[in-house]
Amino acid sequence: MEHVRFHFDPLCPWCYQTSRWARRLEELGELTLEWGVFSLEVVNLPDDQDPGALEARAAPALRTAIAIRDELGRAAIGPFYAALGRRVWEEPPPPEDPVAAVRAALGAAGLDPSLVDRALADPGTWEAVLAEHRNVVERYGAFGVPTLILDAGTGPAIFGPVVSVLPADDDAVTLWRHTAWLVRYGNFSELKRSRAQPPDLPTAAWYRERREQERAASRG
Repeated sequence: MEHVRFHFDPLCPWCYQTSRWARRLEELGELTLEWGVFSLEVVNLPDDQDPGALEARAAPALRTAIAIRDELGRAAIGPFYAALGRRVWEEPPPPEDPVAAVRAALGAAGLDPSLVDRALADPGTWEAVLAEHRNVVERYGAFGVPTLILDAGTGPAIFGPVVSVLPADDDAVTLWRHTAWLVRYGNFSELKRSRAQPPDLPTAAWYRERREQERAASRG
């Protein structure tokens, strides 16, 4: 059984969809999961801007994940991310207050809701987010999420797989076994195609509908 570290950013619907696949694989006994953070906002920051001064939208969630990691271990981040992802990506419209959403997700995951307050009161939690992000970028060349690292975060890594629709169990297992083989095959570098369809998530559909309405309104 593989022990996988799954690096996530809660802003990405594709990452959340892949996390649902990974959690199902854990239920099926194909792997065990632990969790790590990554910041798409840092990746997209101009080179002349300091990540330490960034007011990131995902900061409350990422900093809270660090607090969970430090108090309870990496595996405990999983229920929090699952609860937050359900609220953000499966219950449209998306929450307007990111701190309140994190607090509610902590409660839904059976964790102390005050963790978010302690995380945001400690500047070191953002420094820890940046340190973990830099490590994944520098060590593995990570550029986005999901990034999966085998051997509990010490083995080979890969970006993806990106899935639009949560696969049935047989397909989920087959996809994982092929993915794990490719990750461990040192001669493999890249395999990519355009995304055939958007992620099958209610909030993603809500965003698409809103964009269509805005375009229609702009045309008068």
